Amino acid sequence: MSSNAPTWKLDAAEILDVRPVLEQGGEPFVQIMETAERVPMGKSLVLIAPFEPAPLYEALGARGFSHATERVSDDEWIIRFVRER
Repeated sequence: MSSNAPTWKLDAAEILDVRPVLEQGGEPFVQIMETAERVPMGKSLVLIAPFEPAPLYEALGARGFSHATERVSDDEWIIRFVRER
């Protein structure tokens, strides 16, 4: 499998791995939103999750982010949210 994830991570303004929060039974939504707010225009937030976080596409899309998603393995998804506006 060819992966763009390493490039995404290098170019990110913020990288957030929510797997530990979820493993402990936590809910990372607020942390994700707060982290996204710090991302400058044209830069990205790279989110690492154990599943595809489809509800975030609409939530962050409403805040001016586009996204690209890559499934790295059964329990690792890399999502690049780019602030477009």
